[in-house]
Amino acid sequence: MAGASSHSGMKAALTLTAKRFASSLLTLLLVSVTIFVIAQLLPGDAAQEALGQSATAEQVAALRHEMGLDRPAYVRYADWLGGMVSGDPGQSMVANMPVAEVIAERLPNSLLLAALTALVAVPVALAIGIGSAMNRGGRIDRALNIATLSMVAVPEFLVATIAVLIFSVKLRWLPSIALVSDDMTWGEYLPGVAMPILTLSVVVIAQMARMTRAAVIDQMDRPYVEMAVLKGVAPVQVVLKHIMPNAIAPIVNAMALSLSYLLGGAVIVETIFNYPGLASLMVNAVTSRDMPLLQACAMIFCAAYLLLMLIADVTAILANPRLRAQ
Repeated sequence: MAGASSHSGMKAALTLTAKRFASSLLTLLLVSVTIFVIAQLLPGDAAQEALGQSATAEQVAALRHEMGLDRPAYVRYADWLGGMVSGDPGQSMVANMPVAEVIAERLPNSLLLAALTALVAVPVALAIGIGSAMNRGGRIDRALNIATLSMVAVPEFLVATIAVLIFSVKLRWLPSIALVSDDMTWGEYLPGVAMPILTLSVVVIAQMARMTRAAVIDQMDRPYVEMAVLKGVAPVQVVLKHIMPNAIAPIVNAMALSLSYLLGGAVIVETIFNYPGLASLMVNAVTSRDMPLLQACAMIFCAAYLLLMLIADVTAILANPRLRAQ
C-alpha cells in the first residue's frame, strides 16, 4: 500500500509539473508577442539612430531596407521567433555582430552578480523572517518589521546614492562604480562589486523576510504546531522540523521572485554603478533602438523568471505531499 501511494504521489507530481511547464511555454509565447509589439511602438529605429538627424529620407530608407526593417511586421516576428527557438536571436544592428555573442559577453556578469547577492541576501532574509515570526508581537518583531518596511519603501537609486555617500565619499572604503575585468582575482573583484551587491541585497532581504515571516506565522496557528508545543518540542525544532516543511511553498516562491528580480530588475543598479551586465546592455539597446538585442534581452529575463517560478512550484510539490494531493 505504501509503495502504491508513493507511486501515485510521484505520478501526480510529474503530471502537475508537466502542466506547469506547458503553461510556462504558453506564457513565454504570449510574452514574445508582447515584447515584439512594444519594441515596434518605440519611436525611431536603428537606421535613424545610426545615421542621425541630418540624414535624408532616402538614406534612411536605404539603410532600413538593408537592415530588413521595411518588411511586414508579421514576417519579422516569425523570423525572429524562429531564430530564438533555434538559438540564433539574429544580428545586432548597432554592434554589427551576432546578438548571441553580444549577450554572451554580459550574461556571465549578471549571473555572477545575482549569485553573490543571493548568497548574502537569502540566509539573512530567512533568519530575519523566522526570528521575527518566533517573536511575534514582541520588541524584536516590531523592530524588524519597521526595518524591513523602511527597506521596502526606499527605492534602489536612493539606496545606491546613500551607499556611495557613506562607503565611497565619506569612508572611502569602496569604489563608487563597479570595477570589473576578466583578469581580476576574487580579492580584487569582490570590493569592486560590493556596492551593487549591497544595494540589491537591501531590497531582496526586505521582501523575502516579510514573506517568510508571513508564511511561518500562518503555520504557527495550526493544530499540529500546538500539539508539538504541548509535547515539549523546543521552539527551534518546531520551526525547523514542523513548520518549515509546510511553509516551504510560499518561502520558495518568495526566493524565486527575489532571484528573478536580481536578473531582470537590476536595471537601475547596473546603470548607476556602470556594471557591465545584461540589464545595462538592454538599456543601451533601447537607446540605440537595436531591436534584435532588446528583444533577446527581454526574452531572457522573462524566460529566467518563468524558469525560477517553475523550479519553485516543483520544489514546493516535492516538499509538501498535500500539494500533490491537490
